[in-house]
Amino acid sequence: MASWAESRLPDSAEYKRIFDLAEQTIRHVIPDKRTAVFELTRASGASPLYRVITTETEAQTYFTRLLAKHHIPHTKVAINLLPDSSVGGKVTGIVNLSVANLRVSPSNQAELASQVLLGTQLDLLQYRDGYYRVRTPEGYIAWVSESSVSPKSASTLAQWQTGDKIIVTADFGHAYSQPDEQSLRVSDLVMGNLLNVLGTSGEFIHVLYPDGRDGFIKSQNVQPFTTWLNTRRLTAENVLKTAKTMMGLPYLWGGTSVKGVDCSGFTKTAFYMNGLIIPRDASQQVLAGQPIDILSDDTLNVEKALRNLIPGDLLFFASGTGRSSDARVTHVALYLGNGEFIHAAGMVQINSMVSGSANYGALDTRTLIAARRYIGQPDSALQPMDQHPFYTSLGRH
Repeated sequence: MASWAESRLPDSAEYKRIFDLAEQTIRHVIPDKRTAVFELTRASGASPLYRVITTETEAQTYFTRLLAKHHIPHTKVAINLLPDSSVGGKVTGIVNLSVANLRVSPSNQAELASQVLLGTQLDLLQYRDGYYRVRTPEGYIAWVSESSVSPKSASTLAQWQTGDKIIVTADFGHAYSQPDEQSLRVSDLVMGNLLNVLGTSGEFIHVLYPDGRDGFIKSQNVQPFTTWLNTRRLTAENVLKTAKTMMGLPYLWGGTSVKGVDCSGFTKTAFYMNGLIIPRDASQQVLAGQPIDILSDDTLNVEKALRNLIPGDLLFFASGTGRSSDARVTHVALYLGNGEFIHAAGMVQINSMVSGSANYGALDTRTLIAARRYIGQPDSALQPMDQHPFYTSLGRH
């Protein structure tokens, strides 16, 4: 389903017909509203009566054909393809906060959908009420406050991209106004933040923010981005080592940073810091990679799971006990081995699927219904960072 921006549209045969055609378009072209937009709204003026906003050229074409087929004049419906004129020609932005919040609608009170890190490049699709609708490198679409992102023209984007970069590798840190930890702080920093390099000063790196601020970061907390990226090795050992550094982090719905993670934000971060960009949500992550057989007669077979799973595999759960294998996935964990898994549930913790183990847990409130293997599996939904156009466009240091 698309999100309909207004629910109180005219109760008429014409509207019902247009609504049904929009629904047909969504079913045909928009499989996931988190990665594509198709919205029908009531226009404010007398003509056209309706407006459609979409990110998909295919959806625009398909819907236009449906309107013609059903003899609905094109003057009745205006179709707006994103990005639109509201972004003023600046279709790219760079995140300028250590962690920026993405929301399901353009409001501070709206549900937290996800987060993006400082230095991340976003597609700017639409501007409204002090918010940008954006698309993240993994394709997730949501709204971010204009104060969180620095819009870039083609020329200023090129300047940002070609500058030498550092990546923050420490869990937390700060940038200072001077090469002195007693000086005024510019901002906090978290693992995965990207900044441009201006120079060095003793044990500090002089950095530039996307919005033009500058600061000084302790060199021990960062690495040159190219060096870091070239040393990423996507192995189970490395992914699980990153995952374990997040032990005890609080659960945060929508969280994808060391300030707080949800279950899929946790797995996303563990892979991201090892050079792989994966889908955002658990229900998307379960569609990627190689399926691993852990069920017998539609039910978890622990003996089979212990035999077939290897460390680094992802485990997927449905809410409630006794659920069937086609139930909706609501939770994800990383398999450690010997029946144990690490996941964000209340906080990042380690539990076991083996009944009677001291840390047996999660299966008393959830049903394990699927497993997938990402490491070593070619899949277009799993994007190596060194092949993603955003990261390959960055300068070298």
